[in-house]
Amino acid sequence: MLNQLSETIYYLSNQNDKERPTLGLVCGDKYSLVVDGGNSVQHARDFLHEIEKLNVPPVKYVVITHAHWDHFLGMNEYGATIIMNSLTSQKMNDWRNYSYDDGSLQGYVDSKKMTSHCMETIQNEIPERDTFQLCPPDIIFEKSLHLDLGNKVCVLETIRSTHTDDSTVVYIPDEKVIFLGDSAYCTTTNALYHFKQTHLLPMIEDIQKYDATHFLLGHESICDLEEMDKYYKELILANNAVKSTSIEEAIEQFEAANDRKANDDELFFLQGFVNDQILQSKATE
Repeated sequence: MLNQLSETIYYLSNQNDKERPTLGLVCGDKYSLVVDGGNSVQHARDFLHEIEKLNVPPVKYVVITHAHWDHFLGMNEYGATIIMNSLTSQKMNDWRNYSYDDGSLQGYVDSKKMTSHCMETIQNEIPERDTFQLCPPDIIFEKSLHLDLGNKVCVLETIRSTHTDDSTVVYIPDEKVIFLGDSAYCTTTNALYHFKQTHLLPMIEDIQKYDATHFLLGHESICDLEEMDKYYKELILANNAVKSTSIEEAIEQFEAANDRKANDDELFFLQGFVNDQILQSKATE
């Protein structure tokens, strides 16, 4: 079932057990736009089935927020104009050349080009895999692109991100709504989750420049401004406490600076920033 945020904006909630991110739908007078293609053919079909229940204009555009498989493997299903930034397109080149039979998929997992969960999703939710191939984008943009759906403007822009270096957001100015994809999340390197310390404040700065009251994230669904401000504050407090590769020192520094113990979210963030220090130290060895 789709969630309705306004008369023109809907979203399909994330399903973390299936690694399905939030998918968005923005409707103008003439056309509709989809935010992210889904993690599989079946995910996209489920979304399209829900869209068909609405009296909305046809889907003309699909915007891919970044080149992680759970956001684009279903994009062929919409029969629409596929849009992404140039770096996302570059990162997806390998996926366009992949074969999707069982043997090839296992080879990609063995060589760490693909996760085992991704392989299982493809096997279970992409039929006719012997002929499956991702279509190329129809529109590639650099920094920003404005689309008019008919009295409904969508602003596509690349932003700095703690998650990936090819993040695109979709902002709807008249609704004060922004689809962030996964841009505000941590990332994983060498099996370690981490928040890139050098990217944190630039990411927050980039998101805060939008006059938004509702924020749709890839794996959280929807947050309001108060929730996002709390998220930023906790991230910044944790970041400020991390100066080394020691989680014990980080916790001690946090408690001294804030005169309280860190909550569960802040402990997660502290470890994420410590992991970033660990990765940085290994890179310089």
